Amino acid sequence: MIKRIFLTPFQKFVKLESFSGILLLLATIIALVWANSPFGDVYRDLWQYDVGIVTQSFEFKKPLILWINDGLMAIFFFLIGLEIKRELVIGELNSPKKIAFPLVGAIGGMLVPVLFFLVINQNPETAKGWGIPMATDIAFSLAILNVLGNRVPLSLKVFLTAFAIVDDIGAVLVIALFYSGSIKITLLLIAVALLAVLYFLSYKGIYSRFLLFFFGIAVWFLFLKAGLHPTIAGILLAFSVPIRQKIKTATFLEQLESVFNRLKKASVLKTPILSSEQLHIIDDLGDWSSKFQSPLQHLEHRLHGWVAYFIIPTFALANAGVLLSGSEALDTMLVINIIVSLILGKSIGITLIVFIAKKIKIIEVPSDIKFVQIIGVSFLAGIGFTMAIFIASLAFESSPEYIDSAKIGILIGSFISAIIGYVILHLSSKKKVIEAV
Repeated sequence: MIKRIFLTPFQKFVKLESFSGILLLLATIIALVWANSPFGDVYRDLWQYDVGIVTQSFEFKKPLILWINDGLMAIFFFLIGLEIKRELVIGELNSPKKIAFPLVGAIGGMLVPVLFFLVINQNPETAKGWGIPMATDIAFSLAILNVLGNRVPLSLKVFLTAFAIVDDIGAVLVIALFYSGSIKITLLLIAVALLAVLYFLSYKGIYSRFLLFFFGIAVWFLFLKAGLHPTIAGILLAFSVPIRQKIKTATFLEQLESVFNRLKKASVLKTPILSSEQLHIIDDLGDWSSKFQSPLQHLEHRLHGWVAYFIIPTFALANAGVLLSGSEALDTMLVINIIVSLILGKSIGITLIVFIAKKIKIIEVPSDIKFVQIIGVSFLAGIGFTMAIFIASLAFESSPEYIDSAKIGILIGSFISAIIGYVILHLSSKKKVIEAV
């Protein structure tokens, strides 16, 4: 009980992401079994069912899978944006010294897998899938680390988390620059104007959840119609949420004491409801509490559970159902390419660039992290599930015949990466295989 009470926020985050990884795995298994069962047609028809708004003068309908990939995933990206802003302002990425280690690892973990993919690829039609092996799935990778418990130092979990966040920034930029359609400038300018209003209000210290919600829907819709992927709107909206509190802790504690004293003196009704005086005092408490909370932290806290326990598993359920029996239609070379790029591209890229950067003293690796553990984590970084599948659906949107091949490559590559990473980290905790860098 005491241990649970005194868990650091980061450790709570790791536990949340770890359980999300377990749900993600279950959703993936269910999707694969369902898609390859006698009810496979029901699975495929379900996600292609049109949902939307239809009136005499307006129609906006999309298949259910696109509501998930474009709509729910925009919320996922909004949360990523909140996390990125927090880390850049006050977290593990808020200084050159802190950002150097994960940044160097992320650069190697993004560029080398892309290089592997382009070198191995022989089909011009599949070359546009180069972005697939770039990103790391933080939920799955942290789930593996959490299974290892105290065998791995907390600093290694911090590295993997910060690395994945930098990795996400790279993936978001790639999606925005290379996987969006032809841009309709007028609609984009309107969206930018709405974002500018939110940024200006944030700069002035004005924040409204309702304004953010309605502006968010408008910006999302404008991005969708403008040709930019609407999930990018989620990232940009997140940066408009202020991180600072309106009042300091000392002021809040003074007001809390005042509320407590007033509440003790307030009249109490005999019926099980609050008196008018008590209602006003409770309202004051709510107002002061909202001023005391960081808007960014409050939103991040509220959304994390929804994203981890609902949005990501739903995304996996809708996207991981690959028809394995139709293997004759698969592009074997694409499958192999993605597997190799995830396993070898990630592990070699991260390990090699961290080793070189350490030797030339660009970065400083925490003393409690052994080099063999960096190797193990570099394999875990090859778990590219959520973002990789998302990029695959964008890359081959006009060539759907390659999507199943890409998904199979991602699933196999991620599974093998997870096994290798787990084994290396498990063994490294028992004996020194390689000395610290």
